[in-house]
Amino acid sequence: MTPPGLIISAPASGTGKTTLMLGLLGAFRAAGLTVQPFKSGPDYIDPAFHRAASGRMSVNLDSWAMGTDRIAGLIGAGADADLVLAEGSMGLFDGVARRGEAGTGASADLSALTGWPVVLVLDVSGQAQSAAAVAKGFAAFRPDVTVAGVVLNRVASPRHEALVRVGMEAAGIRVFGALPRKATIEMPERHLGLVQAEETPELERIIAEAGAFVAEHLDLGALRGAAAASTLPAAAPVRVTPPGQRIALARDAAFSFVYPHLLDGWRTAGAEILPFSPLADEAPDDSADCCWLPGGYPELHGPRLAAASRFRQGLRLFSETKPVHGECGGYMAMGAAIVDREGRRHEMAGLLGLVTSFEKRRMHLGYRCAELGAAIPGHRAGARLRGHEFHYSTILDQPDMALARVEDANGDPVPETGSRRGRATGTFFHLIAEAI
Repeated sequence: MTPPGLIISAPASGTGKTTLMLGLLGAFRAAGLTVQPFKSGPDYIDPAFHRAASGRMSVNLDSWAMGTDRIAGLIGAGADADLVLAEGSMGLFDGVARRGEAGTGASADLSALTGWPVVLVLDVSGQAQSAAAVAKGFAAFRPDVTVAGVVLNRVASPRHEALVRVGMEAAGIRVFGALPRKATIEMPERHLGLVQAEETPELERIIAEAGAFVAEHLDLGALRGAAAASTLPAAAPVRVTPPGQRIALARDAAFSFVYPHLLDGWRTAGAEILPFSPLADEAPDDSADCCWLPGGYPELHGPRLAAASRFRQGLRLFSETKPVHGECGGYMAMGAAIVDREGRRHEMAGLLGLVTSFEKRRMHLGYRCAELGAAIPGHRAGARLRGHEFHYSTILDQPDMALARVEDANGDPVPETGSRRGRATGTFFHLIAEAI
């Protein structure tokens, strides 16, 4: 039986979900509880922060890309914990228009699937009793989603808090506590969202301070008491096919975006992961069966990657006899060049002819379903893969053969089809799961 859980969600992005999540993880851990974190949706940055705060691997649960059995199997990993906390993405009901494997990707779908109640984080700055109308609307919007109560965030003063509480009491909405503004625990941001956990030098202090702050202002006992056990039937983890028996995995500040459930699935299937750092000018291990280059921020490290001759030459030699696959940033690093924000061109590995530019930023964001026209490591030609794309690069040249037929969540064709040349393949989307 899994431990009781809660989903930390909000009406919109930018309301303080991640800060509250880290504070709760830190506070409950300091109180001696084992807390299993999860992340609703395709975000690949937040789980690393969750792990730092909880001491446990955080896993993405995605109702659009994952079937119910896969979600249930992943939830089972937290069976030994005292409490489950799942951080939502965007607003509670925000998902795509068309249903995927088990839902639309909305955090509300995860709540409905699991039975975990929602704790709604409300940014009450600029309003008082009116915040109760928002909370009541969210509580009544879907009968299959339970809103356990709210946390008031960015409260200006005791008087402000009292006025908001009057409205919540009239609406019958439970208040778990109120958080005043505290700039010292806010997370730094970057063009793709938060700065990565390993790049946040004060992360340990932020987590400790956030934990103490949350413990001071929220009723932790009431929050724990509001949690409910998952209603999903227990299921064994769905098997993940690794890309090879021995996987050379690029892993550093430029290449870090790979979903934790995939890495864990590869290891569970018996694969051995051999990390190497392109930024340290390391080449993939010759003994590996394949090489996997995850996404990340190669555009921020163009000069170092261009100067990493051992990495570039080693990757080219590796690809002559063994497969190499890249996702998003890894795909771009496999290409001919990356043009940075200032218009400077940096030569990349040249396994593919792809040239991308950040000089003119254009956001590409959304779920992707791809039918492979050729095999990639771990997946045969014809396989249907579900993933997510998020980047700001513009394609200047893409001369190689298309890798896949790609659609968005609405079933509309996506022009970014990935590339293949010889044993080298790449996609702009990050793989989440093979479609059922």
